[in-house]
Amino acid sequence: QVQLVESGGGLVQPGGSLRLSCLASGSAFGSAFSLYMLRWYRQGPGKQREYLASIYHDSSTHYADSVKGRFTISRENSKNTVYLQMNTLQPEDAAVYYCFAQRSAVSTPIWGQGTQVTVSS
Repeated sequence: QVQLVESGGGLVQPGGSLRLSCLASGSAFGSAFSLYMLRWYRQGPGKQREYLASIYHDSSTHYADSVKGRFTISRENSKNTVYLQMNTLQPEDAAVYYCFAQRSAVSTPIWGQGTQVTVSS
């Protein structure tokens, strides 16, 4: 069974930072984690799920315009973990944040259960 578990969410004041982590486990990942394309999404209350960032097997990255320059995605293959560093957080960044993994365009995508981020003073 493959599993993605996010952590690092919580309450932060406007202008603050958080780093989210997503740990991949399961036999399907194993030593192949480095081959997976990894993404972060978020879903705010009453909103559709929103794409944020991707990191590929070669560690190249892509960002949505809404977070470019504030968020940074990275991966640590030795720990089967993907990160999302979030800076200068604003109330509109409050959402449940999800990580996503997919080995290829035709393979079954894998979602985490989400971690809540609240931005409030």
